[in-house]
Amino acid sequence: MRFVNREEAGRLLALRLEHLRGQDVVVLGLARGGVPVAREVADALGVPLDVLVVRKLGVPWQPELGFGAVGERGVLVLNDAVLEEIPLSAARRRSVAEIERAELDRRVRSYRRGRAPVPMAGRTVVVVDDGLATGGTAEAACRVVRGLGAARIVLAVPVGPTWTVARLREVADEVICLQPLDRLGSVGAWYDDFTQVGDAEVTALLGAPPAHPDIEVPVGSVRLAARLVVPDSARAVVAFAHGSGSGRHSPRNRHVADVLNRAGLGTLLLDLLTEREEEDRHHVFDIPLLAGRLRAAASWLRHETALPVAFFGASTGAAAALEAAADDFGIGAIVSRGGRPDLAHPLALARVRAPTLLIVGSRDAQVLSLNRLAADRLHCAHRLVVVRGAGHLFEEPGALDTVAALARDWFTDHLARPPADATQGRPV
Repeated sequence: MRFVNREEAGRLLALRLEHLRGQDVVVLGLARGGVPVAREVADALGVPLDVLVVRKLGVPWQPELGFGAVGERGVLVLNDAVLEEIPLSAARRRSVAEIERAELDRRVRSYRRGRAPVPMAGRTVVVVDDGLATGGTAEAACRVVRGLGAARIVLAVPVGPTWTVARLREVADEVICLQPLDRLGSVGAWYDDFTQVGDAEVTALLGAPPAHPDIEVPVGSVRLAARLVVPDSARAVVAFAHGSGSGRHSPRNRHVADVLNRAGLGTLLLDLLTEREEEDRHHVFDIPLLAGRLRAAASWLRHETALPVAFFGASTGAAAALEAAADDFGIGAIVSRGGRPDLAHPLALARVRAPTLLIVGSRDAQVLSLNRLAADRLHCAHRLVVVRGAGHLFEEPGALDTVAALARDWFTDHLARPPADATQGRPV
């Protein structure tokens, strides 16, 4: 697996960190290259982002060998194993520490611009970097974070050597590496764009609001949280439907949406339920409710963007997309990712006119069977694609990229021409 850039690596890394959603989490990006990766992780999980500045204390005559590290708020950690092998006088230790702390303080002032650090005590802290080599800096970072009172440490990186990943499990409670390799070469070799990150970029990323802030879509008596992105010269907009509020937060949906945006398609990441409604799981399976809200959102999208509308559904959102399209012949195309189209009413399935693509993982046997059943009831142009080796969440390396490419091609192929009866908002 290669990464386009640090931002893409961060989005993919966020997929593996979904289990932390809803917990008391803070994300720390190791300065400097880890901050763009961490920005994406923090935005995807909806948690605070901060920078982690760590300075390794190197043995004076062998600087690459660290005998400890310094961090903010006076934290000093020593590596007893190194000091037993290479004794250093207290004076030599202090001299090295003073030099490194001066540089640490300079960087912290530059990055924070007077902002207070995000509290870590008692929280789960996710330490993010753009990759591992020897792991020395990451190890020092984990020790510093522990010294600042973190209750649990998760080290998350896109790429690194297998042996380094294994060793770092001694200092972190959990280590996640998307691409562990027996032979790394260099971290930069695994990125198409590995441009050096400057201090100004770190400062901007720390102070930047989310690239696409949340909006609210009025639907009847409620307002649904959403995230709308419409590229210049977009030719259509795709509404993402999910059976729970993870629609706008889901890193999977965001990854697919980003691919569609790069292909010139707008996207609306939409929560079909309010936070209070999600507390009752029955609402997640109320397909008529979800479909009605999606139809209303499609009407709102047409009014706001003056663009054709398509649907991307996951989970019960796929059934909602099909039922909504059954009563709205203006929908240009539909894609389902590991969805439950079988939950749509059979008569609604028969009325759908929008070209429909059903994507299921080969290891998701039960959902695959249900998708085949639903496909038999569709009278529109449709296709069922099975992604080999993929499970229900498409977490396997490359699986989600395959989903995104399939969705992109389906939408671009079918939205280039108007859907059947596109001039009618509803069937007559």
